[in-house]
Amino acid sequence: MNEKNIALALMPQQYTEWLNELKQRIHTAQQRATLSVNRELVLLYWQIGHDILTRQSAQGWGAKVIERLAHDLRIAFPNMKGFSPRNLKYMRAFAGAWQDPTIVQEVLAQLPWYHHLTLLDKLDDREVRYWYVRKAIEYNWSRNVMVMHIETRLIERQGKAITNFEQSLPKPDSDLARESIKDPYRFDFLGLTDAAQEREIEGALVQHVTQFLLELGAGFAFVGRQVLLQVGEEEFFIDLLFYHLKLRCYVVIELKAGKFKPEHLGQLGFYMTAVDRQVKAEQDSATIGLLLCKSKDKVVAEYALGDKSQPMGIAEYKLLESLPTDLQSQLPSIEAIERELQEMQGTQYE
Repeated sequence: MNEKNIALALMPQQYTEWLNELKQRIHTAQQRATLSVNRELVLLYWQIGHDILTRQSAQGWGAKVIERLAHDLRIAFPNMKGFSPRNLKYMRAFAGAWQDPTIVQEVLAQLPWYHHLTLLDKLDDREVRYWYVRKAIEYNWSRNVMVMHIETRLIERQGKAITNFEQSLPKPDSDLARESIKDPYRFDFLGLTDAAQEREIEGALVQHVTQFLLELGAGFAFVGRQVLLQVGEEEFFIDLLFYHLKLRCYVVIELKAGKFKPEHLGQLGFYMTAVDRQVKAEQDSATIGLLLCKSKDKVVAEYALGDKSQPMGIAEYKLLESLPTDLQSQLPSIEAIERELQEMQGTQYE
């Protein structure tokens, strides 16, 4: 037995557990240190920007002061990046966009500086910008993921589906369920959740086509596709089945390639009942259904939901609109997705 193996053999039984705990503490401390550095940097940049604004306003300093300040700060701090004229102008814009120091300290300082540059570049409306700030903090978005959500106008889609949740679910579940459903869904960015990171998104480009259907949002866990349900002597297959971790319920998703028709809800409701009776555990809440269609008449959808006691939502989906041209030609149509799902019905469970 070599020295390494002897040393391991002599370790107390609790050593491995203790070592893992230490690793976790060190990792947590590293994260806190990084967050602390970022917080101080954002606060410093806001203070510099605020000073520039104040002095330019009160003393009539022109734009050339920024060039001079950048030169002098680089000489004073040669090893510190971030004092270019361009970044100083961003500091001024940052302070101008967020004039309340309390918001800066309590909220904005939680995001990296380059997130704020992106928000300033892409969004003019303060309330819209603040909405994305809160979401980026809540879901720990990277800058690239945040850009994707801004460009696909997530704020305009979240909570916009036609549902009967207010009548069919108790509060606060009805509010959470409504905010969990979008309209339209954008499958063109490859269908990952609100909390997805770059590697997941990049990986989805080469993954199986049904991964493109996962643009749902935070809290959804993928259970399966073409999920078999045995009812009586017949077999039925759910297109997509998810579990919502916050609502503590299953979510049945049915995909329709054409325009919404009221009879689609009958099929969806049947699957929801089957899941409630065969899959749902006693501690789970009632199953929610989501019908995704290519288009819908809003009035028809509202009427169709009017007499339904099961919690359901109806939303449209969009494909390929924001993917690069060279990728669009490589991705299948929604009809191809449905054909594949139908083929899976006959092969997956043999």
